[in-house]
Amino acid sequence: MSDSRAASLRALLFASSAAGMLVAAPAIAADATAEDGVVVTADPQQQPANLGTIDVNGQLKKPAPVSPEFVAPLVDTPRAVTVIPQAIIEQTAASSLQDLLQNSPGITFGAGEGGQPLADRPFIRGQSSGNNIFVDGLRDTGGQQREVFNLEQVEVIKGPDAVYSGRGSGGGSVNLSSKSPKLNAFNNFSAGVGTDGYVRGTIDANMPLGETAALRINLMGAQGDVPGRDSVDYDKWGLGVSLGAGLGTGSSMVFSYYHLTGDQTPDYGIPLFTKIQSRTTDSGVLDVPYGSFYGLKARDYLTNEVDSFTFKAEHRFSDLLTIRNVSRYAETLNDYIVTNPGDGGYVGRAADGTYWMKRGTKTRWNPVTTLANVTDLYGRFETGAFKHSYDVGLELTRERNRNAAYSTYTTSGAACPTGLTTVSGSRPTAASALGADDCTRVYDPTPDDAWTGVINRGPTSSNTTETIGLYANDSITLTERLILNLGVRWDQYSVRGLNATSSQTAGVWTTAGYTVVPERTWEFTNYQVGLVFKPTQNSSVYASWSTSSTPPTISAGDQNASGGTGTVDGVANTVLDPEDTESFEIGAKANVLNDRLALSAAAFHLTRKNALILVEPNIFRQEGEVEVTGFELGVSGSITPKWTVFGGYTYMDSELTKAAVVVSGTPPVASVNPLQGLPLANTPKNSASLFTTYRLLPKLTIGGGVYYTSKSWGGNQGGAGGGNNRVYAPEWTRVDAFATYDLSDRASLQLNVKNATDEEYIMRTNGVHHADPAPARQAILALNLRF
Repeated sequence: MSDSRAASLRALLFASSAAGMLVAAPAIAADATAEDGVVVTADPQQQPANLGTIDVNGQLKKPAPVSPEFVAPLVDTPRAVTVIPQAIIEQTAASSLQDLLQNSPGITFGAGEGGQPLADRPFIRGQSSGNNIFVDGLRDTGGQQREVFNLEQVEVIKGPDAVYSGRGSGGGSVNLSSKSPKLNAFNNFSAGVGTDGYVRGTIDANMPLGETAALRINLMGAQGDVPGRDSVDYDKWGLGVSLGAGLGTGSSMVFSYYHLTGDQTPDYGIPLFTKIQSRTTDSGVLDVPYGSFYGLKARDYLTNEVDSFTFKAEHRFSDLLTIRNVSRYAETLNDYIVTNPGDGGYVGRAADGTYWMKRGTKTRWNPVTTLANVTDLYGRFETGAFKHSYDVGLELTRERNRNAAYSTYTTSGAACPTGLTTVSGSRPTAASALGADDCTRVYDPTPDDAWTGVINRGPTSSNTTETIGLYANDSITLTERLILNLGVRWDQYSVRGLNATSSQTAGVWTTAGYTVVPERTWEFTNYQVGLVFKPTQNSSVYASWSTSSTPPTISAGDQNASGGTGTVDGVANTVLDPEDTESFEIGAKANVLNDRLALSAAAFHLTRKNALILVEPNIFRQEGEVEVTGFELGVSGSITPKWTVFGGYTYMDSELTKAAVVVSGTPPVASVNPLQGLPLANTPKNSASLFTTYRLLPKLTIGGGVYYTSKSWGGNQGGAGGGNNRVYAPEWTRVDAFATYDLSDRASLQLNVKNATDEEYIMRTNGVHHADPAPARQAILALNLRF
């Protein structure tokens, strides 16, 4: 850990201890203000755990999406939407987006490939959705590993949602809602310590500045090791500042700044059978100890940086019309050198029969700048007997994405053993592009090896993306029991680029030149239609149809692509059409037990088509297709005032219905891809989660979480272009434990034990290079206080 980061963390913890105060436990809500701004005066000791806000009658209010695109309450919205509230963030001791989204079944995370290595890469309903993450309604671009300390809630839309979000993979999107200034004063502090060197502190201070203005400051510092992988450590700090004026009035403005710096040891997990054809598990993952780490502490690093400035202005003319404008300028950086155990120089066997690996690397320097502006006009009106709740909007964005690689030429490294040969019996020359020997044992790697070499950043390629989006949503109340939901969006997506051509010798780059990628533009229109029937005021059944479009430059989730052309029917440089996704969904929702508990169920059939594939020798067409059919169940709220639950179950039956053919022989002969008809990557058939708490005594609440995922195929298996492996992550079940004890009406102790049974499992694999073991057991104790 760097001295500057350690100093930042020490300063944060000193400030917390000097004040003698730490963040409130979820059982005593951090923000005890009802949605209408009324301060709650009920005894917080007697309130159920906060899965939303608590109204003045002590009833639980369900969290709801904050974006104006949602023109109806969730119970009247004809699609699956999961809102993960702040209480779940706090109770589960989440510190990353991946931690948090495990509470929404049907979402998996892909391994570090697919255009966004070492960055958040969620899969929703089997579709790569790394480019479909939003913050406060604006697309959050740039490869990064997101934090949660500045979040009030997370909204997950399942299925094609282009009408809400614009271009995307069609699986769905994730919107992160930031903490915003309030008109009531509160201060929350938290400091936690745990096993594996865990230390984390947060400050959340809200200060009213007069009757209609407020300032809110959130600060976070953390450091530790990844449990079970002692060579992998991290430290990070973050700051969120938001200043609001005109709050609670018809005209308001909020300015926000967000910063995050994360430094950590990058981890590409453990190798697959592709490195050694024996001593493997059935899944294809090499049977090395899960704590094995193949990187080099002397060389490898990962730095994530985010700086984001957001300005939101809103003016309410009347019930008929409100205008809201949100603008953002953001810079992100994903910068790393990582050892990839699946892409080493070679793997060989020494004379004594031991296996050795020559380390290889993956590198990236990837800064992204984004300028975005979204304007919404929304409100309510009536046309005769029909009532309308509408939103009309315009989105303008410009993203500049730069990308370069580092040379990592070894001048002195760990020696390879004498007589080392590859499994095939030959030994590549040591003076390869990787430089001098730099070896480690496959079954007993040594991350503390000394290393010296040449590290230089190569020439930079870049692309610029500009988008225009026009959209309209309308929820039309036809009768007391019947609601029609309509949505349409038109997008124009343009990309141009500059690609560098270069080579390196002994770590020194030579730039051959730059190739201009001409600007290419796509236009597409997407729709959403839903019909809602309401048996009662608090329940609904619905049917809906929705679509989404994915420009070919991001079809693989690679936000650094600047192509968009291919050879189609023998014609080179053909501009490809977007991939299209459509989904049919039926479902039901109900708020029961005096509106304390929300239940939901949905069945869906999703089709993604128009991917470019090889259909016969030397002939490519956009005919690739995948399908996902499934259903999901959800529950959120309080069964009793003492017992809360949050979770669900998702079943997905996925299939690669049309893949690239396999060509072999002379003359070449095409045959059906053997992977056609098989499940998709990162799409487990069954997944479930349930986090529950129970107030056992007036001051003691206990609970925990159970998380299950069935077998999941590797990341390069089952794409529309095919694949060449059958590597998978076996099914797993994880159990977490939770307890909180109220020391007073202001202070509490919170204990979290993650992976309490110390289950060893693979949480994901990309299917070709490596597999990622899950963290081992970790205990965290936090002292929390609010005032």
